[in-house]
Amino acid sequence: MKHRLLRVNEVLKTRAQWTHRARNEFEQGLVSVNQVDITSDLKNAHVFVSVLGTTGASVINQLEAHRAALQSALAKHVVLKYTPHLVFHLDDSIERGTRVIEIMQAIDSARENKT
Repeated sequence: MKHRLLRVNEVLKTRAQWTHRARNEFEQGLVSVNQVDITSDLKNAHVFVSVLGTTGASVINQLEAHRAALQSALAKHVVLKYTPHLVFHLDDSIERGTRVIEIMQAIDSARENKT
């Protein structure tokens, strides 16, 4: 990936995190932006969010409902030729990582029980 795309990804990540926190839409849970992947033409940005304390589907629906306001707020803080169209995805990497650790612990305990 080119350096410019990496820099734009990081700027969008920090600004998207700041923008949705400023709106304070999620009272019942913690929502954080884990990663932003922007397309090479800078017109679409895939925003990966993780959710704690509430269901991920409801958060994604709320973000989708407020997409225009979030894009507008983002456009005020990030100067690009085009404001990227935000596409929200639920990031379940933390859950997958926890599951892998549980599997590894189960394997270790099975080995200890064998000996």
